[in-house]
Amino acid sequence: MTIDSSPGTTESTSRIRALAQKAADIVRFGIRDAPLTVVLLLTMWILGAATGSLVHGPSRDLEHTIGAGMGSIQHGRIWTPLTSALWAGNLLGYIGASVLLIAVAAPLERRMGTVKLAIAGASTQILGVLLGLGWASFVKVFDSNWGFRLHVGSAVGASAWIVGAAMAASSNMGTLWRRRIRVGTLALTITLALFSGQLQDVIRFFAAVVGLVIGQWIVGRSARGERIAGTQREGRVLVAIVVAASAIGPMIAALSPQAVGPLAVLRDLFRGVPWTVAEVRELCAESASDPDCRRGLLELRLSGIGPTLLSLMPSIFVLVLSDGLRRGRRFAWIATVCAQVVLLVLSIGNFVIRFVDAVDSDSLFYGISDPNVYRTLVPFLTPLFVLILLISTRRYFDVAAPAKTYRRLGVAIVALLGILAVIYVGGGMLARHGFDREPTVAMLLADFPQRLVPPVYLQLIDPRLLPVDIESTLLFEWTGVVFWGVAAVLVFVSFLKPVKTADPEAAERARSMLIAGTGSPLSWMTTWKGNTYWFSADGSSYVAYRVIAGVALTTGDPVGPPDRMRAAIEEFAEFASSNGWIPCFYSVTDEARTITDSMGWSGLQVAEETVLDLGGIAFTGKRFQDVRTALNRAKKSGISAEWISFPHAPLAIKDQIVAISEEWVADKGMPEMGFTLGGLDEVDDEQVRCLIAVDEDRTVHGVTSWLPVYRDGKVVGWTLDFMRRRSEGFRPAMEFLIASAALKLEEEGVEFLSLSGAPLATIAGDSGTDSAATNADEPEATTFSAMMDSVLDLLGRTLEPVYGFRSLLAFKSKFQPRYVPMHMTFADPAALPSIGNAVGRAYLPTVTIGQGFKLVRTILGR
Repeated sequence: MTIDSSPGTTESTSRIRALAQKAADIVRFGIRDAPLTVVLLLTMWILGAATGSLVHGPSRDLEHTIGAGMGSIQHGRIWTPLTSALWAGNLLGYIGASVLLIAVAAPLERRMGTVKLAIAGASTQILGVLLGLGWASFVKVFDSNWGFRLHVGSAVGASAWIVGAAMAASSNMGTLWRRRIRVGTLALTITLALFSGQLQDVIRFFAAVVGLVIGQWIVGRSARGERIAGTQREGRVLVAIVVAASAIGPMIAALSPQAVGPLAVLRDLFRGVPWTVAEVRELCAESASDPDCRRGLLELRLSGIGPTLLSLMPSIFVLVLSDGLRRGRRFAWIATVCAQVVLLVLSIGNFVIRFVDAVDSDSLFYGISDPNVYRTLVPFLTPLFVLILLISTRRYFDVAAPAKTYRRLGVAIVALLGILAVIYVGGGMLARHGFDREPTVAMLLADFPQRLVPPVYLQLIDPRLLPVDIESTLLFEWTGVVFWGVAAVLVFVSFLKPVKTADPEAAERARSMLIAGTGSPLSWMTTWKGNTYWFSADGSSYVAYRVIAGVALTTGDPVGPPDRMRAAIEEFAEFASSNGWIPCFYSVTDEARTITDSMGWSGLQVAEETVLDLGGIAFTGKRFQDVRTALNRAKKSGISAEWISFPHAPLAIKDQIVAISEEWVADKGMPEMGFTLGGLDEVDDEQVRCLIAVDEDRTVHGVTSWLPVYRDGKVVGWTLDFMRRRSEGFRPAMEFLIASAALKLEEEGVEFLSLSGAPLATIAGDSGTDSAATNADEPEATTFSAMMDSVLDLLGRTLEPVYGFRSLLAFKSKFQPRYVPMHMTFADPAALPSIGNAVGRAYLPTVTIGQGFKLVRTILGR
């Protein structure tokens, strides 16, 4: 006997052992960290097997005994709110409940603890059932059909308490996941309740609401509070979640023959057709007004897999658009708005047709055999709400695709229509004997547009043709499915194309010049989104600027040879003036300020750059006590500093960084600032280095990003930009990261670190003095500058409670830096009000009137 020890056998054995080890780890995790979840999972399957309920759910008698429902409560079976959670409606329900228990309940138990999960689950389950039954009694007043279905219905399933527990646990989660869980869960449960409308759907929704309310008493509140203000990036995600939920609802109703909700207008999709095509034509030939004729035509056109899929295709298309919304694409916003407008018009038209004497009252329609005004008007609310949401968040969706992307998309869709038209007409002529009446080319051409429209929207138009064999059925029912499917794929692919910049060639040219040449510590910010580029006549220098309210506001100094800076400043000022703009150089160095002063310009100090000169840094002595303490505490806590590139970082690390950033922004209660203050979009750059503080469990406690500083094509320094710390993590994370960066970069031979500047923050006593001295011979300039200096000082003190720029400058003083003033210079002091407005809008480009009022309230409230 020989033993096969070939490499293949050894590899298979290793895989089996690895899988067995993973299974053992999962079991150990369940027993140790999620015992309640494991017990409930086993109990559910054991009870299901013991009562023969695994395949088709509990028997009718058993369901009356253990299921939650109005009848059970009325007959004194008060245990049913709890026992109903231990069974499921069918095998798919058992599998779904098991997935929820493993993927949701087990992690929740590990986070909350067994006792708190039990309290949250039991409370939300019981109260969710009671509120759901109360809603069943209330809803009969305005929707007797839905109310009756809820009254006689019975609910089983574990999803309600799991959803409720998740909502309760979200109360002390970080801002990012608290927002996403709450918005996603509420959007989904509301959609299920309104479209599917079964008693279990209603109970699930109320369980979620109960969890939202009682969570703070069970697990407490997050250290970040309840603010929901977020970044543009997160706003896109939340809007996309809501739009996706609005698209999923009709699909749920279409795919569920038992759907009874007020929006379930497509629940008859799978109803069988009682007649053949010939029988329907015969009925219509005898009497076109016969209800059986109308009903037969409707059901023939809607029956089958193809028409069902075609009816779902607009919802699938909106799902694709929601992905574009997540990416911030302008085209996705426009297309989604158009889709909601179309749905709104159709909903209103549906009401007018049914109730404003447009058709006979005896006419039949899809979905509702006995419609009333309420059930016809309710579907109007969903597109209206989504449309209002999209319009109110328009500022989030400003990402344009590369040039000609949608021209190519339009050409592709037109070509697709042409190909499908040829196939439909040509195939129809070849299969002409397969229709109930022999078509002509003209008849097929006229019928082709209807093949692209979901049949539910064609109820007032009688079909010209009906298929009777396989070939004609494929053409008749699947042409529209192919069109919508291919169009959805084409649109999705367009969202994957790289984001368009204002002038990609200019942006790339500027980046290349910066890398090969010389810039200031802030020069990398010139490569950020939002800047436009001006290049000098000799091509040696460039200026990054943005035009806001008639002001050409630059980002830092001109980039190029230092001996060409004066020429660049003069040429750019001429260029701006020739275009009718007010030139203003913002966050420039002393060198640029000296040049503009010699040109007769005015200036103000607007920030204080803090610089660490490397080459002999040691962090010794009493002055560095806080820094040394942070380094020592990090070592004892097992926290280390690691360099990463955000675009190439592991997904788990990137998700944590995003979550930390969203928490920080939400804590401010205002939108994230831009211009010379970078966010996640600016971190997502291969040239930018990130230093993160991670512990032994790979938990990120803090993150900093560093921008390269070039001199003659070589990196000689790095500038600190992005700083975020986990709210409940290692507290001195920033001190640790900055000190670690200084020590690591010194080893790499870097000359200096710039800790960047804090807007509207300067060393006490320095502000404005040089401006007045420089322009003492110009009383008007001195007056305007002094006035603006006072305004900036007031603004800095006012915004301090919200954005903390002065506290940030004080924090950086821990590292005993060298202070370098940063200036704003301008040719016309009389333009200072316009310049101040431009600077404010540059830092807060997306702030709305409502957010402006909120900012004022926040300042006054603190």
